[in-house]
Amino acid sequence: MRIILLDWNERALTGIRESKPGPPMAARSIGILYTCIYDAWAAYDAIARPVHSSTPRRPGAQRTDANRTLAIHYAAYRALLDQFPKQKKLFADYMVELGLNPNDASTNLNSPIGVGNVAAKAVLDFRHADNSNQENEYSDTTNYSPKNKSISALFPTTLVEIASLGKWQPLSYLSSDKVPSEPNFIAPHWYLVKPFALTSGSQFRPPAPVDPYSQIFMDQAKHVIDIQANMNTKQKVIAEYWADGPKSELPPGHWTLFTSYVVKRDKLNLDQSVKLFFAVANAIFDASIATWEAKVHFDYVRPITAIRALFRDKTIKAWGGPGKGIVEIDGATWLPFQASTFPTPPFAEYTSGHSAFSMAAAEVLKSFTGSDLFGYYYMQDKPLNADPTEYVLGTTMRWNTFSEAAYEAGESRIYGGIHFYEGNVRGLELGQKVGAAVFEKAQSYWEGTI
Repeated sequence: MRIILLDWNERALTGIRESKPGPPMAARSIGILYTCIYDAWAAYDAIARPVHSSTPRRPGAQRTDANRTLAIHYAAYRALLDQFPKQKKLFADYMVELGLNPNDASTNLNSPIGVGNVAAKAVLDFRHADNSNQENEYSDTTNYSPKNKSISALFPTTLVEIASLGKWQPLSYLSSDKVPSEPNFIAPHWYLVKPFALTSGSQFRPPAPVDPYSQIFMDQAKHVIDIQANMNTKQKVIAEYWADGPKSELPPGHWTLFTSYVVKRDKLNLDQSVKLFFAVANAIFDASIATWEAKVHFDYVRPITAIRALFRDKTIKAWGGPGKGIVEIDGATWLPFQASTFPTPPFAEYTSGHSAFSMAAAEVLKSFTGSDLFGYYYMQDKPLNADPTEYVLGTTMRWNTFSEAAYEAGESRIYGGIHFYEGNVRGLELGQKVGAAVFEKAQSYWEGTI
């Protein structure tokens, strides 16, 4: 039997790639999709309890795989249509391909179509009031204002441009259309979003990051410089493989791809797959809230600001840009190993979102399967965006465990010059705590003990 969740996951990832939301919004969309699917499925399970749906448990005679499947299709369709309305044709065409009417809005609970529609509506009604501000395209509701004015990635940074050394600074650069771009901090209100399992976004808030006026701060900046000046080919591939920047599935989608692999690897049935995607997606979602809470609370500086301030007028060895290799530069011009059209994500450094998303998902995958074994691998088959002149074709990577993949995802951000060591480590710790809390709560739903 084909697991239909894999097909819906592919369409969700297309929605993310085409709509280009920020990482926290992508995490929420995934959480919504798989909660809608779970609640539709739960109506046909003997013990599971739904999260938001009030649909009574369906009578035993109705608890067939065919009914579960049909309800899931409609719940998934409604969820994705709500999250990615511009991709309606993609989702509607798939429903037609399945022989289903995408316009069937039945709420008859004796029909699996009605069960799916009602389940999705309950989840969506709740999420439309979760403080994400979806109705206004997730615009900020907190009047956040950066402590520093923008600096340009293209020109040397002067000391006068950095009013507050330890705080986040907007960055301007040329977009892929060669137009000046200066993105604002993405979703600084995200700490207010209602989580799935956490009591609040600050529940697992990490300790404060390194003092910007300490030797340790200088040391962590020097560490990023040294890492980038000595990267080998594989580390460059790692930096870019995990980057998940604009027009990609983003870190949340990356880990649902891994979840699809586990479903196929372990030959999970429909019931098992619903539970696994439900737990992984909500771990990623709660990780977005916890991580953004730390990002906004500490409003911490990115490496590009710190290095340019600390090493201005000093000659350092660094990546010189595409085709230039390692050269000597003025520290005030330092650039991370990233595509010039997206040199650093527009939000604060501490903690690393990649690290938290990845370890939260890894913790759930490990708990659900009862093993840390993963076995996924990758081969680079295209030039790097950051430096197309670097020969990387055929470079391979393999992750024997989920934890190994999560650790590498975190380390990749240091290779890419996006994060400091501590931002990665604290992000991994945060993700592990979130993943454990979410798995416990998700399990209580499907075991009917909540």
